[in-house]
Amino acid sequence: MGSIEDVYADLEADVEEEEFREAVAEKVEQMNGLVDEETAAMLLASELTDDDVNGVADIEPGMEEVKFLAKVVSVGDLRTFERDEGEGKVLNLEVADETGRVRVALWDEDAEAATEELAPGDVLRISGRPKEGYNGLEVSATRVEGEQDVDIDVDLGEPGTVESLSLGQSDVTLRGKVLGTEPVRTFSRDDGSEGKVSNLVLGDETDRVRVTMWDGQADTADDLSEGVVVEIVDGYVRERDGALELHVGERGKITEIDEEVTYVPETTPIDDLEIDTVADIAGVVRSADPKRTFDRDDGSEGQVRNVRVQDKSGDVRVALWGEKADADIGPGDEVLFADVEIKDGWQDDLEASAGWRSTVSVLDEGSASASRERTTEDTDTGATETGLSAFANGSNSGDDGGNADAGATVDVGEEATDDAGATVDVGEEAADDGPVEFTGTVVQTGDPVMLDNGSETVTVLTSEDVRLGQEITVRGRLTDGRLDAEEVF
Repeated sequence: MGSIEDVYADLEADVEEEEFREAVAEKVEQMNGLVDEETAAMLLASELTDDDVNGVADIEPGMEEVKFLAKVVSVGDLRTFERDEGEGKVLNLEVADETGRVRVALWDEDAEAATEELAPGDVLRISGRPKEGYNGLEVSATRVEGEQDVDIDVDLGEPGTVESLSLGQSDVTLRGKVLGTEPVRTFSRDDGSEGKVSNLVLGDETDRVRVTMWDGQADTADDLSEGVVVEIVDGYVRERDGALELHVGERGKITEIDEEVTYVPETTPIDDLEIDTVADIAGVVRSADPKRTFDRDDGSEGQVRNVRVQDKSGDVRVALWGEKADADIGPGDEVLFADVEIKDGWQDDLEASAGWRSTVSVLDEGSASASRERTTEDTDTGATETGLSAFANGSNSGDDGGNADAGATVDVGEEATDDAGATVDVGEEAADDGPVEFTGTVVQTGDPVMLDNGSETVTVLTSEDVRLGQEITVRGRLTDGRLDAEEVF
């Protein structure tokens, strides 16, 4: 029997030696004596070892059985159900190790014992069968034992916060402030049925998360307004484009509650923005252009609206695309622009683009990491202005309005304002009979190009290659009602 002892000594599995010997004898009998005890022991050891996984992240649906160590994150409620042979009981655990989290289902006696004996922070040695459950991967436990001599480095965090969410987590209860909602969308499933989906963004004291609501829960987005506080029950965590999302299905619930939740964003100072990155910025809206519509190459209609936002470090133009262009924001509002793409704008300035993945939220006064106040020197008087008065026309050379130095070219339009505050009638020709400038969004390409600045549309003669939705500035002379562009930038 020394050979069985040697195999057992090398075995890294949670099984008693006597139990292992019994399993070896069964294996010899199953194979009708075709193998001896040593060979049977080696085969059995191989089977036992194959069940071990290196961590929760290695668990996949379809595995016969897995064995792993994990720390209890949360203990669910004991539920009963009817079987053909009588009443059954089930309880779900959320467990985690350094690689991830997974739901574990305990049954009958194990489920009942867990309500009294298990608590978050306990370490368990778990055996069970992985499967794809209603809310994703779960392990149906066949054996669970406490492991007091092992510690797993998992920070449980504060339960029920955005910061504590992790991939694979289910049975999530979360309270937060609605930062933004999106309309309900419909789609067709492979079986021909129609589904519905909508999104909102939720924030709490620790972070924010995008919430995806399916089918019966999707209509909730139409009933919620920005700034209200809600509680989500029975959500589950998924990953999309490298970011965690909280999903809510038919078993979940979203309810507006009368509770105070503060969301303070962590944002990037505007002066620290870098091209080709995604960032969160917050500040005071200094100016807001009217919404403009344009035709895309595919014949559909698009819309865009530009606003200029300022924090303590600087200012930047933010382009609001699609439904974001309808955001109810204006000068003086303190706004968070989350998940905006930083791009190369015109005149080598950076520009933030708020698309479908972005969130635009009006913040409570003083809650943004940016301040309303910025000191600006008045070039005429030398006086120092602060607050919103510092954002007035002419206070910044990067303003999008119709400001111009005396004698310089001005924007085409009904009228423009020079730095002295006088009104200059532009009309068909500029007041100095020289070249004029016009800044607008390309709403038609080809010959001719058409630009729209929100209040008027101008036909431009140019050979430059421009694209729909691009904001450009053209300089040239008006001839027969058309602007013959000498420069496009």
